[in-house]
Amino acid sequence: MPASAKAYAKINLALDITGKREDGYHLLRMVMQSVSLYDEVEIRTGEAGLRVVCSHRSVPCDESNAVYKAAAAFFKHTGLEPDVAIRIHKTIPSQAGLGGASADAAAVLRLLNTLKGTALSKETLCALGLQVGADVPFCIAGGTALAEGIGEKLTPLTPLPSCRIVICKPAVSVDTTRAYALADAAAKTGSGYCDAVLDAVRASDIRAVAASLGNEFEQVMHLAEVKHIKDAMRDLGALGACMTGSGSAVFGIFTDLQDAARCRAKLQEYYSEVFLCEPVHEITL
Repeated sequence: MPASAKAYAKINLALDITGKREDGYHLLRMVMQSVSLYDEVEIRTGEAGLRVVCSHRSVPCDESNAVYKAAAAFFKHTGLEPDVAIRIHKTIPSQAGLGGASADAAAVLRLLNTLKGTALSKETLCALGLQVGADVPFCIAGGTALAEGIGEKLTPLTPLPSCRIVICKPAVSVDTTRAYALADAAAKTGSGYCDAVLDAVRASDIRAVAASLGNEFEQVMHLAEVKHIKDAMRDLGALGACMTGSGSAVFGIFTDLQDAARCRAKLQEYYSEVFLCEPVHEITL
């Protein structure tokens, strides 16, 4: 029987670009939140080598796949022989700013650590995850956190108060490289969105959190669909709405379940990928 783990998506309650390193990596300051939208990762042991398959045909399953990279890093670090077949059941939209690939990689590292009895610390798993991608450490830790550096420096925060979150991914997708290029061309960094959101999170004030949402990528991308979805969410009762990551998914925060459900239903008339979820405070297998 294969073992499985949930791979939870993330949203950025705030995202500031604060600079750029000499190696080309951008420096970020982000308030990140795990949400209950998830992929599922299955691992079957006792197989020959390392193999990855995915329910979504557009996802490459070769050595470029984040899950493959994570598993390879785990086996290299532990010195164990690869003997797994990994299947990814996708629900999180791709090229959406929701961290789907990073979440899948994080779930594989957690699951392998359990299946193989290696008892690697969370710090070690995060270090392995960073070899795969900057969002992987957060997806291992989960919850609510301030992420700095290229995303790897994590400070746990007060859990986000209870709320409902509607996520809508329009048909347009965003290439992260292009998003950073636009941000560089705009030469606009350090908008300070994180400061207000941090104050609101620490005060456990969900209305203040929703009123303070901000994403520097949104300011340079100028995606018409993003603005349209944000306006619709607010009209349908969202306390606040924002694009996540480099886009193009948009999320809205609600305190009323009926308003959130009504918003999801209305957006589903126009968009195929709309989800109703809530904050995830702790990630466990």
